[in-house]
Amino acid sequence: MEAISRKHFLIQMGLMSTATLLFSGCNFIGDDGEPLKRVQLQPAKKGEDIFAYLQRNQGKIDTDLYRKIIGAANAFKEGDLTLGLAAADDASRATARELLGNTKIASIDKHLIFQDALYDLVRETTATAPPELESFSILDLKTFILEQAEAEVKRIMPALSSDVIGCVVKLMSNDELILVGQKVFNPLAGSQIGSKGYLSARVQPNSPTDNTDDIIWQVFDAWSYAVGDLVLGTNPVSSDPVSVAKIEAALYDILTTFELEETLSNCVLSHIDVQAKVEAKHPGTTGIWFQSLAGTVAANKTFDVSLEKMREYTKQRNERYGLYAETGQGADFTNGHGSGFDMVLHESRKYGFVRALQEQLKAQNQEGAQPWVHVNDVAGFIGPEVFKTKEQLVRCCLEDTVMGKLHGLTIGLDICSTLHMDVSLEDLSWCIEQVMPANPAYLMALPTKNDPMLSYLTTSFADHVRIREKFGYKINDAMWEFFKKLEVIDAEGKPTAHFGDPKWVYYKFKQAKGDTRSKAEVYQEAENTLKEIRDRGVAIAEGFGENVWDLDPALEAEVKKLYEDAKESLWTPMDASFAASIAQALLIKTRSEDRKDYVYHPESGEELSFDATRKLKELRQDWNQIPDVQIIISDGLNARALMDDGHLLPFLNTLKDQLHNEGYTTSAKNLVITHGRVRAGYACGEHLFGADNFAGNKAIVHIIGERPGSGHHNFSAYLTAAPAASWSKKRWVDHDISRVVSGISDTALQPEEAAKQTVAILKTLLAKDVKELEAMKSA
Repeated sequence: MEAISRKHFLIQMGLMSTATLLFSGCNFIGDDGEPLKRVQLQPAKKGEDIFAYLQRNQGKIDTDLYRKIIGAANAFKEGDLTLGLAAADDASRATARELLGNTKIASIDKHLIFQDALYDLVRETTATAPPELESFSILDLKTFILEQAEAEVKRIMPALSSDVIGCVVKLMSNDELILVGQKVFNPLAGSQIGSKGYLSARVQPNSPTDNTDDIIWQVFDAWSYAVGDLVLGTNPVSSDPVSVAKIEAALYDILTTFELEETLSNCVLSHIDVQAKVEAKHPGTTGIWFQSLAGTVAANKTFDVSLEKMREYTKQRNERYGLYAETGQGADFTNGHGSGFDMVLHESRKYGFVRALQEQLKAQNQEGAQPWVHVNDVAGFIGPEVFKTKEQLVRCCLEDTVMGKLHGLTIGLDICSTLHMDVSLEDLSWCIEQVMPANPAYLMALPTKNDPMLSYLTTSFADHVRIREKFGYKINDAMWEFFKKLEVIDAEGKPTAHFGDPKWVYYKFKQAKGDTRSKAEVYQEAENTLKEIRDRGVAIAEGFGENVWDLDPALEAEVKKLYEDAKESLWTPMDASFAASIAQALLIKTRSEDRKDYVYHPESGEELSFDATRKLKELRQDWNQIPDVQIIISDGLNARALMDDGHLLPFLNTLKDQLHNEGYTTSAKNLVITHGRVRAGYACGEHLFGADNFAGNKAIVHIIGERPGSGHHNFSAYLTAAPAASWSKKRWVDHDISRVVSGISDTALQPEEAAKQTVAILKTLLAKDVKELEAMKSA
């Protein structure tokens, strides 16, 4: 890459991104302190099922081994290995699948691998089994699903529990999963979305700064390529209801201006509590309501979600647009809630939860049209701790597509990867082509493969055009007619001269608003706005390459440069001289052996080394008075975010000045961690604040390099405050009581401004009492 300044590089590329919260693994170590091992199984006897095998080898129904057999039947993924549930070898995997195939559906439903209130709800909303299912084994069920027509499969689907659905996909090859995907469809009411031969798109118009121009112009951009017929769904940076309402209003205005509010929905993917607040203040503007969901009660607490909360909100969703859920394999265990069972069953239980909410909606609306419910499986977002390779990404997407369909859901995919996975831009295109024959309901859609906020790779508008051309997929008929009316495609559905021209869509938008200016005047205004957007670093695609499904060559080259920068950032270590140069630095390390160990085994970056704990003990002994705040600095996944000029130093200086102005004291030493994850900061807080009996709360501000992928080299500040009694409990302090200021750099959220925001949030956290913190954890 040319030796140009990063700021100039960003402006030249027109690409910008800021990382969301980094997903961090938890410490997966056995009760004896030894790392968990792979599952080694002895050969099964002919016809033996899981429970006969357990009785023969253990003399009882051993729950731990039961879970391991179920997990060992999975296709290999790193997440199951971390959980100690992956098969030791192909022979053990074959044995696990043989045992599972021989096991009766009724036995799986009788012997639960894990029970909580969420799965009680799933069972309550699973229909009574027809007579033939009572004698079916899991292998019999697989055969039935593969051989019978869709109507027959859909007849028994309501009687299949989530665990049974999760088990049957384990026995299917990729080709068999594709066959099921091509057979079973659950379209949204009054549309072709989710129908056979249709592939819809969620436009994902993310902005690193929640700038509404960034957002609405990505919508115009999508529509110029005839892409975007399901939902206009943006991930917000801020969860402030005022900010969310502003974005919702901007998206809703586009829909109403073009008279599309009954054709597709808008959505700001903030917490459902925030969406409800916005809807209460601005009725009718929020569109479909979104929420990330997990597979257990405990895991849902990470998202500040309970069964009761979701059921109450479901009661309010009786119009056309109901609920939009987001899930993904590995999210549960990486948030510390693996509960001893594998990722496939966790994912299946999430779909069972969504199905239960969908059934509630059906019961509420027996006489009217069914509100839309759809689920988006975000496969690949977390990183290599879940799975590393392109083959595993394809497997995950196919499993989840089929599990969603067998639950009677309209399921789409985010076929995506992070920059620290072993999946390149070319690999991701290959993955998309491998998954598409299974006909998921929809995919994400962005101007390029790079998300300008979340620092990950996903599907571009050009990918949608290519997929439709190659596989013959259509989009929702009503929206296709709109694109003809918009004149980006002609009467035969072929691209016109306006195809790939977002300025044209803006011109049509202004005409619909009653603007009588000439095309030239509107285009000039559009050019000025696009320059501002690109100068902020947000990509807007225009035109195409040799084919209409090719990205413009110059923009494609810029995306590749961005990818190369991300890889360089990921593997660049924190320079020892830089670490030592930080004022009053106390240098410590985690248990990661090196950068590779840290990237591929996140749990190693959460545990402090023995030398680190010794140094923290000495620091604590040196304190004459316990400070209010301990500042911690970690390299994270992008050490360059800290080392770049104009990043860490202005943030630190402003942070300390602001804290002192507010009357807070800070530790004389700044902890500087090599190979540090977010939870390494909590561990520091435990050592420093957990052995005393002080009044009120003590806090940490953990400054950490974000996931690379933007070219910005952003860092975040994680803010956590708790009383001594809470710091003294190992792992009590966690993400659920923390807040984050993200996207900090000299080309995104300015460090000085970020420091002021940090102190403002920290003040509220320091003022919380124990009851408020308990409420945050149990919400």
